[in-house]
Parts: sequence; C-alpha cells; structure tokens
Amino acid sequence: MRYTKINGLPHFIEGIVVHGFGRGGKQLGCPTANLDEVAVAQLPENFPCGVYYGLAQVGDGGLYRMVMSVGWNPHFHNEKKTMEIHILCNFTNDFYDNSIRAVALGFIREMESFNSLDDLMNAIRNDISIANRKLDMIDMKEYEELDFFRLQA
Repeated sequence: MRYTKINGLPHFIEGIVVHGFGRGGKQLGCPTANLDEVAVAQLPENFPCGVYYGLAQVGDGGLYRMVMSVGWNPHFHNEKKTMEIHILCNFTNDFYDNSIRAVALGFIREMESFNSLDDLMNAIRNDISIANRKLDMIDMKEYEELDFFRLQA
C-alpha cells in the first residue's frame, strides 16, 4: 500500500508512554498516554500543533482508534510541548513504560485556550465524535497489515 502525504499526513509515531501532568483522566475524564520527549522531538519541525485522529497500538496489541493532542496545551499554559494519545477504548490497566505506535490520519482542530474546564471538556467530546465519524470511513485492516504495526522492536 502506498500513502500520499497531504499536509504531512499520515504521520507515523513511535514512543514510550510516560507519566504526564495527571490531568487527562483525573480532571478531564479523558485518560491519555503521554509520549516520551524522544517521540516529541522526532516530530517534523513544521508539524502543526493541534488535535488529530488516527490509530494506535500499545505494545504488541491490536489497533485502536485514537485522538491525539500535540502542542503546549494553551489552556493549562504548558511550557513544554507534549504529545498525548487518548485511545478510544476502555482499558483496565495503565500502560506506563510500554511502547506505543500510532498513525495520525487527519487533523481535527488547532490548539486553543478555553474559557472554562467545561468548555475544554466539551471540545474533547466533540473531538472524539469527529474522530469516530472520520475513522468509520477507513479500513482498519489496511493499517493492521502495515509492517509498522506488525514488526515489534
């Protein structure tokens, strides 16, 4: 399968899950897998900050739908660029220190600061809804067969 990159997408990502700020699951009800600084540093210099949708794999598991945030999280005034993946599946365990592979397939929106935590949570719910609609239109089997997701380091 050959992919044509439009605006840098699809973009393939690989990293290790590390502890973040602890806001995703606790404050926002949206747990995220925070990728290590090495993964963030490997982003192309011109990769736009924002919210993306795509697919993710934890360890040697299956592929799951995901929403990914890349940037400084202006609502929280972060000083460090982060990459956080919210997998659209309920997991019973965390996966700190596990490898994660992902492909960003599409862009949802730019990063922004919100007037309230409720406004941010509404935007996250909308991001998830958009991601699910967009991902309904793709054939996951095509991605499951890619060496990127089949070959483990």
